Order: sequence, then structure tokens, then C-alpha cells
Amino acid sequence: MTEQTEKEKKQIYNLNKLQKRLRRNVGNAIADFNMIEDGDKVMVCLSGGKDSYTLLDILLNLKLNAPIHFDIVAVNLDQKQPGFPEHVLPEYLQSIGVEYKIVEENTYGIVKEKIPEGKTTCSLCSRLRRGILYRTATELGATKIALGHHRDDMLATLFLNMFYGGKMKSMPPKLMSDDGKHIVIRPLAYCKEKEIEKYAMAKAFPIIPCNLCGSQPNLQRQVVKEMLNTWDRQYPGRLETMFSAMQDIVPSHLCDPKLFDFKGITHGQQLEGIDGDIAFDKEELPQIPQFDEDDEQPNFASESLIQFKEVN
Repeated sequence: MTEQTEKEKKQIYNLNKLQKRLRRNVGNAIADFNMIEDGDKVMVCLSGGKDSYTLLDILLNLKLNAPIHFDIVAVNLDQKQPGFPEHVLPEYLQSIGVEYKIVEENTYGIVKEKIPEGKTTCSLCSRLRRGILYRTATELGATKIALGHHRDDMLATLFLNMFYGGKMKSMPPKLMSDDGKHIVIRPLAYCKEKEIEKYAMAKAFPIIPCNLCGSQPNLQRQVVKEMLNTWDRQYPGRLETMFSAMQDIVPSHLCDPKLFDFKGITHGQQLEGIDGDIAFDKEELPQIPQFDEDDEQPNFASESLIQFKEVN
């Protein structure tokens, strides 16, 4: 009996530490990119997967002690996939007492009609979902649309665009829709997928698998994610270094004349704030701070936003 109690205590302790780490990362991302402001109504897009469940859970938790007031409404798009358990999300959302809306649109039927068998459905499905979610946000009066993409999604998108799109482009933590009417935020931008997965398992969220896109074989994104997972296993810290690189861009050392005036460089010119060739003279790369899984991650936040970040 005592042994079982000690085991339960350890599980609770580990879950609390994991939750605290996720909360800190989400709080940092919100503060760094000014994702949520006082008076916002945040529409959290809930798919039934581990990421969106974790996003909703952490935001609800932060809302209790945040230095600002904001409202949350959960929205699920029922795409009418065969076998989709329609009762799961409403029952869960009612049980936690959050405002929610289920939007029913047969995008599954449209995708199956338009996309030939064996072809990837992601592009069309994504465009349809985005349009419906924008419309729903307008109907609900939501000022922010929160998606459950995390750090690993952002890294995978960077490589997908480099490998297949020829662009240095990823998922931004915050973006404006083309018509300027909606702001999309990704509060899990600093969170690791493996920690989200642990959290979702510990919280026993009622996960709903996506039978439309998740089961497609040989998706380019799946190939890239496996590459990243392999690097993470073989070279601990590599993903952290790569994500840090995404936050420290040096346009003068890339090749895009739209971002840096290469033609304007002349002999003997002193360019303020430009490293010149210093980057090539360093014999050692700067060390990325190391920390254990259970340690608090270092906080590189600016002091002006520290109040939101220190909510625990």
C-alpha cells in the first residue's frame, strides 16, 4: 500500500513539473510575440489530437492567474469523416465547463471528390478548414485564433519549405490573415512535441485519431519529422540549436537581396551592426545552455514582459 502511494506521489510530482514547464514555455511565447492582450476572445481550435488538447488545457490554466483578462472559446470542426466519434469532444468540453462550438461541414466529402485516390489531401483540406475557421471566428467575435502547432512542427515546416518549396520559411508564432481581419497565434511555439505527448498521456485526454490525413503513407511531413526525431535521438540538443537559429537570423550572411543591400556594399565602407566576416573567424561555436528534462528552462525574456511569463 505504501509502495503504491509513493508511486502515485511521484507521478503527480512529475506531472506538476511537466505542466509547469509547458506553462512557462506558453507564457514566454505569449509575452514574446504579444499573442494575447487584455480583453481578447481567444478561439482555440480543437481537433481532438494531443496538441490541441494540451493547448486548451494550458491556456485555461494560465487564464486563472494571468495579469490580463481574456476569454476562451473552444471550436471543433466536424469534417464528417466516416466513423468520427461525434460525442467525444462535446462530452469532454462540457465536463471541464468551457464555452465551445461544434461546426459541422462535410469537407471530407469535398476532398474525396476533388483529390484523386492516392494523392495527398493536405493542401485542399487545410484551405477548406482555414476558411471555415476564419468565418467561425467572425461569427463568435473572436479576436485571436489559437492553433496547436508546436516547436517541432515549426522546424519540420522550415525543412519542408527548403527541400520542396525552395524557400526559407516556417510557421510564424503569430500572423495576420490575408484580408487583415484575423490574427492567428501558436502559443505552443516553444513547446517540444515529446513533452506535449507525455502531458497528453498523463492527463488521459480522449484522443481522436485523424483518419483523413494521418493515415496517408509517405507524406513529406512525416519523412521530415522522422529525420528530426532521428537527429534528436542521436544528437541531443540539436533541435534546440536549430530552433535558436530560427530566432537569430543574419540577413547579411544569407543570399536574399530583398533583405540585405548587397549591391550597396562598397570598398572601405563601415556598416553599422554588421558582423562582416567575423562569423568565419570563430574557432568555436557559442554554447547553447544545457538543462535536464526536469529543470526549469532558462528564461531569456525581456523585463518588460516578465509579468506574464512568471505566471506559474
